[in-house]
Amino acid sequence: MTDQPRPTPTTPRTALTHVRVFDGQRLTEPRTVVIDQATISADTSTNAAQLINGHGMVLLPGLIDAHVHLHGPDTLEQLVSYGVTTALDMATWPPQLLASLRNIPGGTDIRSAGTPAIGPGGPHARIPGMANDAIVRTPQQASEFVAAQVSAGSDYIKIVAEAPADGGPDLETMKMLVAAARTHGKRTVAHAATSGAYTMALNADVDFITHIPLDRPLDQADIARIADRGKAVIPTLTMMEGTAAARGVPHAYQTARRNLATLHQAGIPVLAGTDANTQPGVPHQVEHGTSLHHELELLVDAGLTPRQALRAATTMPAHAFGLRDRGAISPGLRADLVLIDGDPLADIRATRAIHRIWCAGAEHRPA
Repeated sequence: MTDQPRPTPTTPRTALTHVRVFDGQRLTEPRTVVIDQATISADTSTNAAQLINGHGMVLLPGLIDAHVHLHGPDTLEQLVSYGVTTALDMATWPPQLLASLRNIPGGTDIRSAGTPAIGPGGPHARIPGMANDAIVRTPQQASEFVAAQVSAGSDYIKIVAEAPADGGPDLETMKMLVAAARTHGKRTVAHAATSGAYTMALNADVDFITHIPLDRPLDQADIARIADRGKAVIPTLTMMEGTAAARGVPHAYQTARRNLATLHQAGIPVLAGTDANTQPGVPHQVEHGTSLHHELELLVDAGLTPRQALRAATTMPAHAFGLRDRGAISPGLRADLVLIDGDPLADIRATRAIHRIWCAGAEHRPA
């Protein structure tokens, strides 16, 4: 992606005419949407505006990938070229690298956990280049770890949960990490790739759980707890599908798929995230950008409607993570927009037919 063109600002006003808009529930009748510099304008007049005829096309809010890992500017360029205008990073270190990827004008906007909290013996402790200060061994270390991440600019705290005896932080340490995060006004996201890790994450009362177990069906009591507490899940079906194949047990993905279907049927909010990464030593490397479109297809295959899948990559993660200036196409919000050919409510694969992309009003060429 090194030859990806740099974003170029639009004219002060750009008017997309005769375009149907996904409003979070349905497609509107053809209308005009005006980009005024970095935001969506309440003034839909086309005077002195660059005109783009959107007849037969659909305008989506910029897509949000609720689980990525960033490795450099090229990952941001790849994300935006597939219409991913916001990325929720679930672990990038060192802080200097992360800082260099924030607030890039016209580029994919990020929020990040920074360095994750891991145990001394789990799989994450063996990832090449893992930060030494990621390991949290005791409850007493938890407050110091969280304070350090907040000081470094973390937007939320990532905790790698493992089943008991699998090498992750113990339950008391996890509880202290959650409590310390809340003291600082931060949400917590737990990596939980097994059913036992899900139980651990729920016992610690984290705010979000990412991944969906491949090993066995989720415990019904855990499903009830997730539903009762209104927690959202980021299943990363793309990663789980790839992990099952990499481990030589592709049939295990069906367990993950059924687990997600069960959560969805229980009314649990599902957010679209991919675990996009280029990290050596992980079970599966997921491509940035294009993988979110695959994730939407897998969500539909697991039982979500296309409308629900689109909400999982727009309105819902924006709301869940407190991003009030995006996730919808409304006056005053960021001009994060994806213009596509086709009806994604009839066929979710239409999200791949990207015609034009704007990120905070800066136009990008599709991949």
